[in-house]
Amino acid sequence: MTIPLVIDTDTAQDDCVAILVGLLDPQADLQAITMVAGNVGFDRQVKNAWMTLSVAGKLGDVPVYLGCRRPLMREWVSAEDVHGDGSGGLSMDDDGCHPEDEHAVDALIRLAAEHAGELTIVAIGPLTNIASAVVKDPQFVANVKRLVVMGGSNNARGNITAAAEFNLYVDPEAGRIVCEAGFTDLVFVPWAPLTLRDATFGRDALARIDALDTPLSRFFTRIVSATLAYDESVGIPGSTHPDSLSAAIVLHPELITAAAPYHVAVDTSSELTRGYAAMSWLPPEASAAESQETAATAPTERRTVHGLTPNATVIEAIDATAFHTYICDLLATPTQPTRPVA
Repeated sequence: MTIPLVIDTDTAQDDCVAILVGLLDPQADLQAITMVAGNVGFDRQVKNAWMTLSVAGKLGDVPVYLGCRRPLMREWVSAEDVHGDGSGGLSMDDDGCHPEDEHAVDALIRLAAEHAGELTIVAIGPLTNIASAVVKDPQFVANVKRLVVMGGSNNARGNITAAAEFNLYVDPEAGRIVCEAGFTDLVFVPWAPLTLRDATFGRDALARIDALDTPLSRFFTRIVSATLAYDESVGIPGSTHPDSLSAAIVLHPELITAAAPYHVAVDTSSELTRGYAAMSWLPPEASAAESQETAATAPTERRTVHGLTPNATVIEAIDATAFHTYICDLLATPTQPTRPVA
């Protein structure tokens, strides 16, 4: 049985790979792509999404909805210094490509209601659209089966400030709303240490992908180039892939080797720690005993070491070799691009 899925994205670099996961993995039933302000200019993100659909031979098959063009209460902050235009300079004639008329927030609410108790949302950008849906529709939270968030760091360093990961930094108020909304199954895929340890592709892995010489692998090699150069300039030994990991663990939970209940809260009041995700963990004996169980299930009523009730599951470790193999196999898939990309 396939998994009904929505990808909420600020399409650049690894967001594109996450969309490919949703498009090409036979376990996925990708219902929609919803756009949110984040990595690069909003219109550029939309073009990157259409280009990704085209390279997969799926342009026109999955609707694209335009969402919030700025954070709830802040000015937009870009990551163009990291991602460039998010596509490695690639372009495609998008004449005749049109987003849906329905706003992304309304689409999220509608799809959650149509697939009540079944829909998984993979949120790999700032959480503005998700928080807006929470506020607009009292039933939205109950209708969503699982919300997987690429965001925060698990008591580790940030990637836009020393304290904060980019998605939560851009719209911390949205992050706070989502953490306090009461989702039954809220999952965090953190930047550090998880992504930096288990979802970073070094030069050898990237060379193997490039050698596949498929439309998808050539696209991948180009779109990660700017981010790879930035990552290596700050001491990260490769290209980082938390977004595609977030999509992959929904479809293949066997990739998860450790996860546990945490209480996650997002700081909105300090400029020094704006967007910091405070992740309060279970006592070690409880966490060790329950990590296998909680890898695939929502946290229940327990108390963290700080006396807080867990509100999320945090992914702590994955099978990095299996994830690398999964992405390589995905990119080896033969496709006939809908339109040429240059």
